[in-house]
Amino acid sequence: MDAIIKMNWENLHSQDSNVRYEAFNALLTATDKHVDWAYEIWDDLLASLQHKNNHQRAIAAQLLCNLSRSDPENRILKDFDALFAVTRDERFVTARHSLQAIWKVALAGKQHQQMVVDRLAGRFRECVEEKNCTLIRYDIIEDLRKLYDAVQDEQIREAALALIATEEDSKYRKKYAGLWRVT
Repeated sequence: MDAIIKMNWENLHSQDSNVRYEAFNALLTATDKHVDWAYEIWDDLLASLQHKNNHQRAIAAQLLCNLSRSDPENRILKDFDALFAVTRDERFVTARHSLQAIWKVALAGKQHQQMVVDRLAGRFRECVEEKNCTLIRYDIIEDLRKLYDAVQDEQIREAALALIATEEDSKYRKKYAGLWRVT
C-alpha cells in the first residue's frame, strides 16, 4: 500500500465528513481495478460491517464489493453473508448503498456471479413486505443490468426479466423493465 492509499485509508475515520468523503472516493477509484493491498485492510473492513456508525458500515460494504476483484483467496465467498447482511441495514441509506454496490462481487468469477444473482433474486422476492420494497427491487434490477453490461451473460438478463415479470403492479413492472431497454 503506497503512502497516498494509506493516508486515504486513515482519513476514512476522520471526524471531518469532507475529508472522509474524499478519502472514500479516492479508495473507490483505486479499488475499481485490481490492487495488491486488499488483504491489508480486508479484516478491518469486514469488522466495520458491524460498526456502530452507519457511514462506516456503508463505506466498508462498498469497499469490500470493489475489493472482491482483488481477492485471489476468494475470501469474499465465506464473508459474503456478512456483506450481504448490510443490504438489510437498519438505516435504509446504508442498506441501499450496499445493495447498489453488491453486483461488483460478481465480477470476481463465475462462482461469485452465480452467488450474487441467486442472492439478489432471493432478496427481490423477500422484500415484498418491506417499507421501501419498490426502491429495493429497482436497485436489484439495476444491479443485474450493470452486471449484464459488464459480463454479457444472457442468463443474467433472463434472471432479471423473470424477476420483473413477477411484479404484480404494472407501474413498477414497467419502471423495472425500463432498465433493460437498449439505449
